[in-house]
Amino acid sequence: MAFVIDKDTCIGCGACADQCPCEAIAEDDGKFAIDADTCVDCGACAGQCPVEAIAEG
Repeated sequence: MAFVIDKDTCIGCGACADQCPCEAIAEDDGKFAIDADTCVDCGACAGQCPVEAIAEG
């Protein structure tokens, strides 16, 4: 199951996208979103989010 970003909590900083080894995270209207088909569930992004907006989906 892929990780997901809570768009209400996301501040759009991009720290998560910088850490994603498979480039599964992209900006979507000022916030970030994870492509579930590309995500490999490594969790690298979750540890980088300063507002803890990323969780396992």
